[in-house]
Amino acid sequence: MITGSGVAMAALLGFALFGSVFVLPVFLQGLHGFTANQTGLVILPGAIASAVTMAVLGRFASRVDARPLIVMGCVGFLWCMWKLSNLTLNSGADDLFWPLIARGVSLGLIFIPLTSASMAELKPSEIAQGTGMFNLMRQLGGSLGIAIVATLLARFTMQSKALLTEHVTAIGPDALGRVDAITRAMISRGMSPAIAHQQALMVLDRTIGAQASVLAFSKIYIISGIVLFCSIPLMLFWRHGKGRGSLQSAH
Repeated sequence: MITGSGVAMAALLGFALFGSVFVLPVFLQGLHGFTANQTGLVILPGAIASAVTMAVLGRFASRVDARPLIVMGCVGFLWCMWKLSNLTLNSGADDLFWPLIARGVSLGLIFIPLTSASMAELKPSEIAQGTGMFNLMRQLGGSLGIAIVATLLARFTMQSKALLTEHVTAIGPDALGRVDAITRAMISRGMSPAIAHQQALMVLDRTIGAQASVLAFSKIYIISGIVLFCSIPLMLFWRHGKGRGSLQSAH
């Protein structure tokens, strides 16, 4: 029978992975103005790092204890999410390179060992069914993760914008000074005072909205990292961390 804790970890892995993958393009394209091609090029190195890591581990992962590898992967993923949570409106593609490389390597350290250890006790005739169940739970976790992350992102953005708006209103003179400066700049370009003032308020509102979105994305990244990290105790329910290859050779 497929390991129940392994299936649960697969669901949490899908939640954290697909949730974080979903928000990154939204962050880059919505706040930084990246095109779809530019976003793909930013994400590509991490995908290559994941593929290389899985290819290397695939050669010997079944012969080693999966638990240390998975722990390292979860810790690395948490570190990556923490780095992404520190991104600002001034961050660029260079700030994403190493965190995404780390995420790719971390996921590679999790995928192969987790799959191998979860299938370790299955009979050969049960492999197809077990693999299907494992992948199904990972996909379900991913679908749930995207739905929850999208909801949380909208909620966190609204909450952050409300707090920032209160802060801007509280400091009064500084906010009014910025609005006046923008208004004067627009008037100097030939815009009427009334329209210039309205446009200045809209600029300030967009700035607050953008900063609120950054804070919301930061929370989402942290949540994704913590969810996967908190799955580590599930390995305590494993009888062992060996993959199918090592168990079969032992028999």
